[in-house]
Amino acid sequence: MAASLSSAPRASALSWLALSLVLIVLDQWTKHIVLGALHEGVPVPVIPGFLNWLLAYNTGAAFSFLADAGGWQRWGFSVLAVVISAVLTGWLARTPRGDWLTALPLALVIGGAIGNLIDRLRFGHVVDFIQVYHQDWAFPAFNVADSAISVGAVLLALASLRSGKGEGERR
Repeated sequence: MAASLSSAPRASALSWLALSLVLIVLDQWTKHIVLGALHEGVPVPVIPGFLNWLLAYNTGAAFSFLADAGGWQRWGFSVLAVVISAVLTGWLARTPRGDWLTALPLALVIGGAIGNLIDRLRFGHVVDFIQVYHQDWAFPAFNVADSAISVGAVLLALASLRSGKGEGERR
């Protein structure tokens, strides 16, 4: 009986893809709203001196990296999003369901990558609309998908530091 229990497949963290799906829906819903409500480049103060809604189109990557690269970046970043999402989904499949410290950031990055991928395929650019600023300084506009990717990447980095610390203590 013990042998049959140990050979049973363990539950993977693929159920965390439900969070990715929620993020994709939230990202696309918010972009749909701002596309109907905002005009490109016209800030709408939310918290004066700190936060605006500001419709912007980004043909590049984070912070408009490669935005003026001639058009190849639409397809290059689209392929990259598909590859990264596939690799991270494979990682989720090998992650135990209860390992939320690994599964949560993977699901965040997958949801964000696919949210922005949908924009690239539909529009040829990513729709951004959140602008954080102070006086003359302004952070580049971003969206829900960008936020999910950023938070997921930071959490993955912290998780790797945590796991690296644990390995160092065992030596």
